[in-house]
Amino acid sequence: MTDIPRWFTTTKDGHSQWYVERFRQLAAEGADLAGEARLIDAVTPPGSRILDAGCGPGRVGAVLHERGHTVVGIDADPVLIAAAEEDHPGPRWVVGDLSRFDLEDEEPFDIAVVAGNVMVFVAPDTERLVLASLRRHVRPGGRIVLGFATDRDLALGSFDADVDAAGLVLEQRFATWDLVPFTDDADFAVTFLRVPLVE
Repeated sequence: MTDIPRWFTTTKDGHSQWYVERFRQLAAEGADLAGEARLIDAVTPPGSRILDAGCGPGRVGAVLHERGHTVVGIDADPVLIAAAEEDHPGPRWVVGDLSRFDLEDEEPFDIAVVAGNVMVFVAPDTERLVLASLRRHVRPGGRIVLGFATDRDLALGSFDADVDAAGLVLEQRFATWDLVPFTDDADFAVTFLRVPLVE
């Protein structure tokens, strides 16, 4: 098992900076980049503590911060974190591997959002470790909401087995971040997980 995320092993040199510039350009053109953040804001009480896991250049966490939440974003790519710090001051942005990060100086989060296909870019066979790390950082009764394409290296059956092994409860699944019902032929899945209240 390698501990190097696919984000680094399956992309070309310069991809991170290209990704940053792509989203800066989309924002400049007025593209709607806040869909995931709108959903998380809608299902989370005002002033919540939110973990933006695999935050990239900060587009989701920035919107949630603007809406009054306390946001910490974490990503393995220092180029993306640097862009988040430059473009979106306010949240705390941290470089870290999702499979083994430890924000021991942070209180537990009310919810974690994992948007932007993050789960298909983690290191192979670390998905269960990522889910366990997320669970450790979210309070009992809190949620983890993840979205990723189902036609990549992570099959939903395997993901669901990892969810169960991490001690999380699968509550709901949709085909999009605007809550289109999930069907077996959907090419995207947005999954709501719950951290159990008791062991």
